[in-house]
Amino acid sequence: MLLKVLRFAVRLLAITIVGWGTLAVAAEAISRSKPPRGRMVDVGGHELRLVCEGPKSERPVVWMEAGAFSGAADFAAIQQKLTAKGYRSCAYDRAGMGYSEAGPRPRDGNAIVGDLKGLMAASGEAGPYVLMGHSMAGLYLHQFAAQYPDQVVGLVLLDAVTPELLQAPGVAGFADRMHDMAQLGSIAGTLGLTKPLYWWGDRIGLPPWGKAEKRRGFVSGRQSRSAYAEVQMWRTAGEQAAAAGSLSPHWPVAVITAGPSARGSAWGELRQAPARRSAAPMVEAIAGANHRTMLGLVHGGHAVAGVEHVVKRRSSGAP
Repeated sequence: MLLKVLRFAVRLLAITIVGWGTLAVAAEAISRSKPPRGRMVDVGGHELRLVCEGPKSERPVVWMEAGAFSGAADFAAIQQKLTAKGYRSCAYDRAGMGYSEAGPRPRDGNAIVGDLKGLMAASGEAGPYVLMGHSMAGLYLHQFAAQYPDQVVGLVLLDAVTPELLQAPGVAGFADRMHDMAQLGSIAGTLGLTKPLYWWGDRIGLPPWGKAEKRRGFVSGRQSRSAYAEVQMWRTAGEQAAAAGSLSPHWPVAVITAGPSARGSAWGELRQAPARRSAAPMVEAIAGANHRTMLGLVHGGHAVAGVEHVVKRRSSGAP
């Protein structure tokens, strides 16, 4: 009886390994079959993938910074919606993410903001810009805006982290859990264990081209290692953003969050603080969305509304 059980277990393990390997090979083949959108831009020692879409006009370009664990693919739906409204937008993959080459360590706020400034200068896209950031990108955009205020028209913050939020009670524990998850993901990605998960890589709700890019990055060992390098430096990035100074109260700021309104909660108030300090604020909660789907085809129009608010208040002569 024991021998039969052992034989069954060995066969089941063999079938699982073969199936897992087959899925991994198929995922790798599919992920490499589609060329990336955009172009590669040298920022001094390494190249970053840049995706600019939409017509050029007198309107400011919307420059997008993705949250942790991803890049330009996250904004595929919002870029599509912005183009339909006549706006030009640029999204990119940070160093080591998506199709971009790896950059020098550490991957803190200084490194990321430096890459962003160099990419803007080399892109040929004239500023100043509307800055849009999702999640942890809030730290990088805060630092960029404080350091280069002449390049900023206003900000659209999507469930964005602020330097103050990173210091709030309870956030340290969340950051520690994310650190552990990123470390585990880095190991699994490096060993190729995430490859069969390719078909579950998009939980945003992206158009087909964005979905393919998102899935490719989701199972990439290089991206998982680069994401872990960023997560390791979150606290440092928060300190660097705070040290850079405050956002100008004259900039229009749209803060858009996912889920029911968080007004009255400590975390919600800290997320909304950049808009509350603005002379031209917009604060909106998307009741039917979550942290990921707020970027997708269903709910991405709210981010477009944030851009329109910033451009209108800027162009109407708001202080």
